[in-house]
Amino acid sequence: MKLKRSSGILLHPTSLPGRFGVGDLGGEAYRFVDWLAAAGQAYWQIMPLGPTGYGDSPYSAFSAFAGNTNLVSPEKLVEAGLLEGSDIQDAPDLPAERVDYGKVIEYKRGLLEKAFGNFTRRLKEDEGLRRDYEGFEGFASTWLDDWALFAALKDEYEGRPWNTWSPGLAGREPAAVGAARQSFAERVEAHKFAQYAFFQQWLKLKKYANERGVRVVGDMPIFVAHNSADVWSKPELFKLKEDGSPSVVAGVPPDAFSATGQLWGNPIYDWERMRGDGFAWWVARVRETLKIVDVVRLDHFRGFAAFWEVPAEHETAEHGRWVEAPGRDVFRAMKDALGDDLPIVAEDLGTITPDVHALRDELRFPGMRVLQFAFGGDPHDTHLPHEYVHNTVAYTGTHDNDTVVGWFRQRSRDDASEGERRERALCLKYLGADGREINWDFIRAAQMSVAVLSVAQLQDVLGLGSAARMNTPASTEGNWNWRYTQGALTDELAARLREMTWMYGRLND
Repeated sequence: MKLKRSSGILLHPTSLPGRFGVGDLGGEAYRFVDWLAAAGQAYWQIMPLGPTGYGDSPYSAFSAFAGNTNLVSPEKLVEAGLLEGSDIQDAPDLPAERVDYGKVIEYKRGLLEKAFGNFTRRLKEDEGLRRDYEGFEGFASTWLDDWALFAALKDEYEGRPWNTWSPGLAGREPAAVGAARQSFAERVEAHKFAQYAFFQQWLKLKKYANERGVRVVGDMPIFVAHNSADVWSKPELFKLKEDGSPSVVAGVPPDAFSATGQLWGNPIYDWERMRGDGFAWWVARVRETLKIVDVVRLDHFRGFAAFWEVPAEHETAEHGRWVEAPGRDVFRAMKDALGDDLPIVAEDLGTITPDVHALRDELRFPGMRVLQFAFGGDPHDTHLPHEYVHNTVAYTGTHDNDTVVGWFRQRSRDDASEGERRERALCLKYLGADGREINWDFIRAAQMSVAVLSVAQLQDVLGLGSAARMNTPASTEGNWNWRYTQGALTDELAARLREMTWMYGRLND
């Protein structure tokens, strides 16, 4: 993938401000794009856009293909004539700086059901709307039917895992599936409509961004959730027991984030079965993702070289094993089908071995470097800017890191450990900084490096502390709910970021 020297901002749409309890694809999203353009930024990086499940993590979605309908903008539904203005006047009292997902899901579902009723009536008499909807059905034909039925059945079974449904539906017996499509036909159509609303709004927003010189970096987790339409509809592609539960699950061994490793719980692919049809599911997944983003950040890229496999009954990830994966063959199939120059960034963080670097370099994918990881004391640490190579994306921090200000304050506390104090001292010495604007010191270091792309979390541009952290790995509470407030993105802030971006040759002109 050929990138031009440039920079961008990491912000998930849920973190946008607004009065409906969660960031959405409405006016604030367009204002954010305008601010990015004014600040000279060429990229808007987001997290996965799938429908979130337990814990509200975008990295554990009910589908690798469907969209998160909590992001649908009520105001855009009014503009489309699918709701009345009065329908959204009495929005519930929802917090402005945090997402209360329980309340948001209930509220958005009610609005979408009302919009679906209006849509159904209009569809009978509006030929243009009908053609547009049929076009969407073609656009999403790879996954839409399976998703809509899965979602309808998930409603019927109150969210329980698909392998606990009735045997006929859990095993996708044709008679049972056919009967369910008839019995839940209206509910199935309602879920299809919700996806139509999401993709209509998202693709219009993406087009708006592209027209202003801002490209979207999406995010693709390597694994999918067990309780997902993907595993339910294609169980043969995963290592499952006879009852449909995973026999082995994914994770990572003990590391800096967790002494017992991270037990993600995702089922492991049956790679040899996938090989039998030329990795068609992976080809389809990347093809569909590139319909809605410009560049894909491939999360846990090292899993394509070897992955950490843990017996499903284990309670921690400590006693798993590394298993080789057929990454070269997978990407060869993708390139044969989709073209040689795949726009993919490899997330190559964590426990990395030479085979991972070899695979990344052979594929010519940019890797990642994170400045917060740089100050352990090794002058040749690859996260130090003087060690970067050109084909790299440099981050101040990722969604799994504290904010820069939070990271620095942790190392400035009276009870900071000796190791943390050393990190702080080396950081200040390396950056030639006094710590008063440590967030801008980090942004400057990433911007001035040779990395082809520099990305900062919006929290770091805003200079926010740990309360604005997006996710703490290996924790289950308080994640994914941060939002910035209206008025935070000022003209002065855009001008400051633009000047720095120009200074280091990254300006999006």
